[in-house]
Amino acid sequence: MSGDAAEAQRARAANGGGGGGGSSNRIQVSNTKKPLFFYVNLAKRYMQQHGEVELSAPGMAIATVVTVAEILKNNGFAFETRITTSTVEIKDEMRGRPIQKAKIEIVLRKSDKFDELMATAAAEEAAEDEEEQT
Repeated sequence: MSGDAAEAQRARAANGGGGGGGSSNRIQVSNTKKPLFFYVNLAKRYMQQHGEVELSAPGMAIATVVTVAEILKNNGFAFETRITTSTVEIKDEMRGRPIQKAKIEIVLRKSDKFDELMATAAAEEAAEDEEEQT
């Protein structure tokens, strides 16, 4: 398993994903300090593998999910097929009672230009790596 894939698996496990009947193309974003582009690149990888990705987040992490989706859409990688909002009950560790939190799920499907954009990005990255070595 590559370092990125292992990191993605740890992120899914830490965020409550990767088990319990969850979809294999779901990214559950938590309000951690992971860089925004970690989630952007992970979403691209999932779209490459599955054709679509589901971004999910509760509470304060909603802004991160919306931003990731907008970056992918505005750069031509994806289009949204579904947005679902709901309220979930989460146990408040401090007070010991359940609280209501907003939750969002955004499903993105890769665009017709996705493979072309990914190939261009990979070629640019390879050229930069070659330039650094000379």
